[in-house]
Amino acid sequence: MKRYFSKNERETIGLAKKIAGRLKGGEVLLLQGELGAGKTTFVKGLAQAFGIKERITSPTFVLMHQHRIKDKGLRIKYFVHCDAYRVKSARELGDVGLIDWLGKPDTLVVVEWGEKIKPLLRGKKYTTIKFQHGKKENERIITIRA
Repeated sequence: MKRYFSKNERETIGLAKKIAGRLKGGEVLLLQGELGAGKTTFVKGLAQAFGIKERITSPTFVLMHQHRIKDKGLRIKYFVHCDAYRVKSARELGDVGLIDWLGKPDTLVVVEWGEKIKPLLRGKKYTTIKFQHGKKENERIITIRA
């Protein structure tokens, strides 16, 4: 378990970029935390690290966005961003195709409110990243568990 402290949005994005540099493909990142705790900000940092130019927003209503990574030097070719906030069961994300992406060696899957999809992950490795509000308004405590 690793714990990081972020003073602001810029530091959260910087941490995401640092973590992106360690990813090889096939990873599933489950983001947890209250509303406004920094999950989408972290996803923006990951996307920036992979050269994704599209505006990153939480796919709360469409459930999943898929981005093609154009950098031919990277092993990761697809960035899949899900939001399970509104789903009642993991099956809903399975129905929109999330299962097809899980564990693919050329894909990074990031799920906000990731604790809701654990039934889809039986036998698969994942990393949990928990976001908590700090003492000051923009501070965040980010805990990573593989």
